[in-house]
Amino acid sequence: MDLRNIAIIAHVDHGKTTLVDELLKQSGAFRENQSVAERAMDSNDLERERGITILAKATSVEWNGTRINIVDTPGHADFGGEVERILSMVDGVVLLVDAAEGPMPQTKFVTSKALALGLRPIVVLNKVDKPDAEPDRALDEVFDLFATLDADDEQLDFPSLYASGRSGWADTELDGPRKDLSALFDLVVKHVPAPKQLENSDQPFRMLATTLGADPFIGRMLTGRVESGTLKTGATLNALTREGDRVEQFRVSKILAFRGLAQQPIEEAEAGDIVSIAGMTKATVADTLADPSIDAPLPAQPIDPPTITVTFGINDSPLAGRDGKKVQSRVIRDRLMKEAESNVAIKITDTPGGEAFEVAGRGELQMGVLIENMRREGFELSISRPQVLFREENGEKLEPIEEVTIDVDDEFSGAVIEKLTGARKGDLQDMRQNGGKTRIVAHVPSRGLIGYHGEFLTDTRGTGVLNRVFHDWAPYKGAIPGRRAGVLISMEDGEAVAYALWNLEERGKMFIGAQAKVYQGMIIGEHSRDNDLEVNPLKGKKLTNVRASGSDEAVRLTTPVQFSLEEAIAYIDDDELVEVTPNAVRLRKRFLDPHERKRQARAAG
Repeated sequence: MDLRNIAIIAHVDHGKTTLVDELLKQSGAFRENQSVAERAMDSNDLERERGITILAKATSVEWNGTRINIVDTPGHADFGGEVERILSMVDGVVLLVDAAEGPMPQTKFVTSKALALGLRPIVVLNKVDKPDAEPDRALDEVFDLFATLDADDEQLDFPSLYASGRSGWADTELDGPRKDLSALFDLVVKHVPAPKQLENSDQPFRMLATTLGADPFIGRMLTGRVESGTLKTGATLNALTREGDRVEQFRVSKILAFRGLAQQPIEEAEAGDIVSIAGMTKATVADTLADPSIDAPLPAQPIDPPTITVTFGINDSPLAGRDGKKVQSRVIRDRLMKEAESNVAIKITDTPGGEAFEVAGRGELQMGVLIENMRREGFELSISRPQVLFREENGEKLEPIEEVTIDVDDEFSGAVIEKLTGARKGDLQDMRQNGGKTRIVAHVPSRGLIGYHGEFLTDTRGTGVLNRVFHDWAPYKGAIPGRRAGVLISMEDGEAVAYALWNLEERGKMFIGAQAKVYQGMIIGEHSRDNDLEVNPLKGKKLTNVRASGSDEAVRLTTPVQFSLEEAIAYIDDDELVEVTPNAVRLRKRFLDPHERKRQARAAG
């Protein structure tokens, strides 16, 4: 059977997962009466809630006798570690661009990787039926983007289609018949080359592992494209590292291929197909799985270095162990090690004392997703403020810089530029106005962006869109001021009383409501001044013989500020922690005892 391997790449929210749903439907991958969830490719709960793709997934469809393997890739730069390796499995890419927004930063990030590998893209202008769509302008911008990314002449001569993924049609003409997606299927078969491996089918088996998964029944599974040879169940393979050292020898217990949305066991894998292999215990991503006669590994993409680090510790607050079942450092360590196995962009190191672990990764979103997954599994953790990782080169300290692209209404652009280029040490690169909107591009140190997103939404009244992607390393730019306000710290253990909180409202904003459980050293609000203040949220009203105790209970409290997990982690200072349990996110001081806090502050000062 003819084979084609393609990846679908796009910026967040440009509709690639929806388009894949339609491709599956129209190719007959589903039965007529089969009920299929919307965005069938986003299988994990967090992906469904946030509407983003976190893990790369493969599927396959058949079209007029050709099998097309389709890989859906994440658009967020935090999961870029996945994208680069996936592109080495495919022979072509479909670049999806929103006809209204044009190419966006993460389109640029993934496209630059695809062009560097020599892939020839097909451009699909999606959502052309939106009222604000400007497909011709978007197409020009894609051409300019390719030229900026040093595309060669063949890549610049790309075919393009107009489409609406939600309505399920694609056409070569903007005012074509708009029936179905057959134009896209036909273009993929015509434009994307068949895998070159097919002439290598008589050579020994070799495959580069690109993603790692685990199945409760089968165990570890490595997915990749067969580079040469064929493989049968029960064969013996070696796993080689990128340097060529042997990791292990194992027997293949199962071979699974993608057929529609399901993976089905097959007896024999051929060169060019994308399959998952089970049976290994140690082999991981970027290793070569090969016949024992082969000792040279396949070239693998190096993994981008992490840029931020967060400390995961045990929860040692007075409320520890009430919500979650998994609280011991040993259990937390096992879970983090398991994560590092399947997610190669994460590095884990033990800290002295063994109660906490340094987790280094590519960004706040990636860390937030990991913590959220762990908390849903019943873990309790204490999380530190993210720290940026620095590099030393020729005696000079370098820090990661990110390219930030912002779309805001004209009236808010001044405030945004002032914040980015002032205290946050950013450099403005470009600014363009178009129909009441301003697009701002700036290079900002990663340090300056930690905790900025919440402020940004406040400054733009929730209408701004901010995208960031790793740009380069640059010399250290000096100190960046942190949070300006101090915090209100509880001095007692117990349940907060409405009357006490009502009296504290003039001191600042509250983070808790009445009857919330509090403990000494827990942060219950933001002080209106720049120093920390210890307060008593348990202080009830004294009774007198004139009034009944109930007549003052109807105090009206202002709604407390509720932090999401990412906002809480970005809000805290270096001497504070976020306590994360399955049912709560609390802020606290690292040292709960006030005397210990003063001693530590003196030692640090």
